[in-house]
Amino acid sequence: MVLAGVLALSAVPLVPARALAAPVRCDPERGVYTVAEPWAQRRLDYKSVWPITRGEGVTVAVIDSGIDSTHPQLRPYRYYDKTGTGKPDCVGHGTAVAGIIAAQEDPRVPFAGVAPGARLVVFKQTNESTGDPNVLAECIVQAADLGVDVINISMQTGDHPYLKNAVNYALAKDVVVVAAAGNIDPEKERNAQPIYPASYPGVLAVGAAGPDGRRADTSNNATPVGVLAPGTDITSTWTGKAFINGKSGTSFAAPYVAGVAALIRAHYPKLSQEQVRRRIETTADGRSGKGTGAGMVNPRLAVTAILPDGSAPVVAQPDVPLDADAIARVPHPDEKVMSVSSSLAAAALAGAGVVAFGAVVVPLGRKRGWKAGRKP
Repeated sequence: MVLAGVLALSAVPLVPARALAAPVRCDPERGVYTVAEPWAQRRLDYKSVWPITRGEGVTVAVIDSGIDSTHPQLRPYRYYDKTGTGKPDCVGHGTAVAGIIAAQEDPRVPFAGVAPGARLVVFKQTNESTGDPNVLAECIVQAADLGVDVINISMQTGDHPYLKNAVNYALAKDVVVVAAAGNIDPEKERNAQPIYPASYPGVLAVGAAGPDGRRADTSNNATPVGVLAPGTDITSTWTGKAFINGKSGTSFAAPYVAGVAALIRAHYPKLSQEQVRRRIETTADGRSGKGTGAGMVNPRLAVTAILPDGSAPVVAQPDVPLDADAIARVPHPDEKVMSVSSSLAAAALAGAGVVAFGAVVVPLGRKRGWKAGRKP
């Protein structure tokens, strides 16, 4: 069902009430119960930011296939089933996305989400690998009305007026909207088209990257990408209290950035959604071609960098040292101010030296009647 025209987004629902869906077969792919620390977790090193912020007090909406709320590392704050089929995640996709964002620490498991302190608001909008754009739009508006801080959308569709209005409604309510840039067939890259909602202005579109930081061949380079994030050989939580390995796609890259947005919103609660988006883009590792945006997202620098944009910057915390590359990406200080400060510091040191010299030499000189001392 597609709605004609542009809808007012002052209330929910956006579409007429739907009849309860018929029972569906709930048989997701089987997961595994032993995992190693994923390369994405090592590469982004987001645990180094946890002494500063873990995303506490921030809510992230996950609009997807639901999540397995029985998983010991997942704790949904609220759960909304838009399919009429109950809570189970019959695809597994939503459970993996949610885990990347906010999976809790477990000493027995070398995997955790980017922002384990964040609360998840879950919208189950489909039981399949595809969904209804109308339902997606409805979920976006409802999430915004609930007052969430970040919305993660790991799906792609075409340009629909009601979907665009839903995104604009969320942005106007100061929600950071993060969306997957979409997947393509590498052999048909020249024919790639921008996908939505990632291509709407104000949305932080996320492309997929591999361990080398380069854009994955399957990541859509026609979508106006904001940043890249790990999107190949992904490990995350899965249904049946298990885990999944080897997943790829921009749908798994987006939640890494949504998690970083949660870290920022927790540490800088006064920043607007636009300032959060710009901070993530400004502190990324640098572009490397079409479809890469500002480059790989950098959680540590996104939280600790000093930015000259008036967005409440702070000095990097001493217990989270920045590497040489990260320091090189931080804007340079004002050279004139530094020069004046150095001159004043030199003068102060010279004055202190004169005072110290007088305090020692003058008493000795008076004692000897100002005669030269003995030679050694």
